[in-house]
Amino acid sequence: MALGGGTFLVQNKVLPGAYINFVSKARASAMLSDRGIATIPLVLDWGAQNEIMEVSTGDLQKNSLKLFGHDYTAPELQGLRDMFKNIRLAYLYRLGADGVKAANDFATAKYTGMRGNDLKVVIAENADEADKFDVILYFGAAKVDEQTVASAEELVNNDYADWKKDAILEATAGIPLAGGTSPTVTNGDFQAYLNAVEPYNFNAIGCPSKNTSIKGLFTAFTKRLRDEQGVKFQCVTFDNPADYEGVVNVMNEAKGDEEWGAVYWVTGVIAGTAVNKSALNKVYDGEYVLDVKLTQTQLENAIKDGKFAFHRVGSDIRVLSDVNSLVNTTLEKGEIFKENQTIRVLDQIANDIAVLFNTKYLGVVPNDADGRISFWSDVVKHHEELQKIRAIEDFKGEDVAVFQGDTKRAVVVNNTVTVVSAMAQLYMTVTVA
Repeated sequence: MALGGGTFLVQNKVLPGAYINFVSKARASAMLSDRGIATIPLVLDWGAQNEIMEVSTGDLQKNSLKLFGHDYTAPELQGLRDMFKNIRLAYLYRLGADGVKAANDFATAKYTGMRGNDLKVVIAENADEADKFDVILYFGAAKVDEQTVASAEELVNNDYADWKKDAILEATAGIPLAGGTSPTVTNGDFQAYLNAVEPYNFNAIGCPSKNTSIKGLFTAFTKRLRDEQGVKFQCVTFDNPADYEGVVNVMNEAKGDEEWGAVYWVTGVIAGTAVNKSALNKVYDGEYVLDVKLTQTQLENAIKDGKFAFHRVGSDIRVLSDVNSLVNTTLEKGEIFKENQTIRVLDQIANDIAVLFNTKYLGVVPNDADGRISFWSDVVKHHEELQKIRAIEDFKGEDVAVFQGDTKRAVVVNNTVTVVSAMAQLYMTVTVA
């Protein structure tokens, strides 16, 4: 007689046998998610257009020439180097949809932009095979491609140029590509970037502009995603009194053409600062020269006015206070909401619990007492992890309540947390006997 077997839903089998369910362990957990992801649009003279580029620290250091048209140490990548001092990953976007690719008789640049004019093709007869040519491509002084072929038809396209397969190869000392022009950047290009980056998850977005309309665009984008869609991140802008906890208002000007240059470094700091840390008193190690000639009164007013400011302490330039642009408080959002450390903790909770619920519980776990107890247990475990790393304090399991909402499908959570703040002021009295 054949034995029973297979899987089971309830214990109602008739035949003897082994009924075994193989179930994957749920990927979502009550653990804390990592920070350190930023996004920013860039004005570049080389690179992919109309797409988000996922770039890690290693990519920037090893592949900057291919991705951005410049060596890692080039002045053109100063802002990116500043941002990557405090992050591990960035979603980058090249602004501008037009521009012209440089070209010559043998090749066309991979991307539009003036940087393509620095490509040069060198062709020489092969020393060993008289019927073949060595075709070499230079990008500035760097040799980026070399192939030995009998005809242009055999040439393989690379990361820098596409070959013209119908070209007639002949020895040449070097023919540069020409005619490349960089895109014209408009306000609409910033909107295109925001549309493209909206589906991605990140901790901070930088607005590299002093244009009031563009800053307003980034502010509205941030408010919409934070308040209407529950997507928690902070936006870093320059000279933008948004009066909103989701927007950081950088005060200090950078010398040179990019007076908003500190936005790069601050975006990295806002994205990369740990959930249990503050950027208060952090040393500025960026490459821009910042104007820090501020009086004591100006520094005090900066904090009151919700400005993220730098000041000089001895030979160092340091963050005055890790605050966002919120100025006018309400019963729902008190003074503590002005601190970015508070927002980091609250955003961590919102993002982590949303992922936990959407991945492990949504459409899977019944909304009964056992299901709600399971969800309560995961939320409590998550908060206990926050307490272990001293991001919150005085937390107890009874600070989380989970119960059924007004409909059979709804789950309601009431939650209380006390955020830990970094030491900022010392009041000391010394009594001398």
